[in-house]
Amino acid sequence: MGGAPEASGGQSVSTSLVLRDLTVERGGRAVVRDVSLEIATGQVTALLGPNGAGKSTLVLAVGGVLRPKTGAVLLDGADIAGRRPERIRQAGLAIVPEGRRLLPDLTVEDNLRVASYALTREQAQGGRDRVLELFPQLGQRLTATARTLSGGEQQMVVLAQALISQPRYLLIDELSLGLAPVVVSRLIPVIAAVAESGTGVLLIEQFATVALGLAHQAHIMEGGRLRFSGLASELREQPELLSSAYLLRGSSPERPPAL
Repeated sequence: MGGAPEASGGQSVSTSLVLRDLTVERGGRAVVRDVSLEIATGQVTALLGPNGAGKSTLVLAVGGVLRPKTGAVLLDGADIAGRRPERIRQAGLAIVPEGRRLLPDLTVEDNLRVASYALTREQAQGGRDRVLELFPQLGQRLTATARTLSGGEQQMVVLAQALISQPRYLLIDELSLGLAPVVVSRLIPVIAAVAESGTGVLLIEQFATVALGLAHQAHIMEGGRLRFSGLASELREQPELLSSAYLLRGSSPERPPAL
């Protein structure tokens, strides 16, 4: 994906997505409180936590759908907090919100075309070729309408829409929600390949074992705050750290059936 960009005077600018003291309110209540974390290029960073922890709100704020009350979102050194979603996408950050939001009456091809409207013809063609390489199954479904797709195929299209612009950073909210384990097993290598190509990925995932198997860094969020930040290997080796955070909300981290 190229080396680190240079600032004026030849100084290197850090290539990472940094959230610094981010606070986000919804309905007059702070849902995200003073969150600071870093998403490095070429790596998967996991964000775990119980329902209602503020994870989805955090993603929407970083993507420009919600406006943070305070804090900064530094994309390769430039603060993008509060920018409009299309400007943030143009800056190199794409989000995959929870819920597989597609245009149901449009074909797969048209859903991909809508996602590439701001790209040049060459960029759109390059992005299309790349996502069909990542999701060869979609190449056989280009003329099908989105509403006729399986849940797994819909998730592939949503991911393809985000990836078609070949972003430097990708935020995925609940990759496997509502999907069969066999479908999840097909998506995991795609996320790994995206990171290996140089993209920084923030993965919010209900199945801790899936997320921690992909991630280098991991964070646990509860009550709008980060309760743990460290290596994913620490949580794999000390699952009680993860369980204690979930038990604060009376639930437990889910484990997927064998893939």
